[in-house]
Amino acid sequence: MPDSPEDKTIDWNQFMIFVGVGLLAQLVDGALGMAYGIVSNAVLLALGLPPAVASATVHTAEVFTTGVSGGAHALFGNVDWRAFRRLAIPGVVGGIIGAWFLASVPGDALKPYVYAYLLILGVVVLVRAAGRVVSHHRVRHKGILGFFAGLLDAIGGGGWGPIATSTLLARGGPVRQTIGTVNAAEFVVTIAISSTLVAHMGIQHWPIVLGLLAGGVLAAPLAAWLVRHLPPRYVMTAVGCLIVGISLYQLGRYLLG
Repeated sequence: MPDSPEDKTIDWNQFMIFVGVGLLAQLVDGALGMAYGIVSNAVLLALGLPPAVASATVHTAEVFTTGVSGGAHALFGNVDWRAFRRLAIPGVVGGIIGAWFLASVPGDALKPYVYAYLLILGVVVLVRAAGRVVSHHRVRHKGILGFFAGLLDAIGGGGWGPIATSTLLARGGPVRQTIGTVNAAEFVVTIAISSTLVAHMGIQHWPIVLGLLAGGVLAAPLAAWLVRHLPPRYVMTAVGCLIVGISLYQLGRYLLG
């Protein structure tokens, strides 16, 4: 169980554990365009933190990790700046609304519906990775996608990448630019979510925040390099397997527990 918010002493064993969690989560997120928040948030919830506190802790660390990740993707030419604007601005609006809602009402009731949606998208991405074209129509209303991705990311403590990346890839988006653009837009959305949650409840559990931050920053440049050099089909297969696996696990928890 994490230390109480009043305990300012750094537990170095705890710190190193969360360096490892942050490193793994950001390596997956930067290379596949998703899962930093989901991985980190799942660990914090398992340790007993309330959903709002866990989301605030993860998003505080993500302000820095998404900044490094987005900058690395921009450096490697992975960002479509027009799509970035169309995702990021509505995403900020959705993130602020979701963070305000989370600070007032538990968001667990929405999660089964989110994971059911992601399960469907995960299957679609795997079908595309196998060489079958599911749809020739790109996502036209990226603003609507960005709004709901930001909203659900704030409420669920993670989900911007799975929702935005999965939808864009499932509808035929180019792998490298999709992952890079979603990661870059996530930086702006995360600032909005973190600021809103911190304004409501302050920053708690600093050793966890610093551990997640340190591990995430170390992994971000490597992840951006990987997504530039890995074959798109391999990346899409990994994305699909990750989404399906997380969705089935989470849905199983709700159905059985």
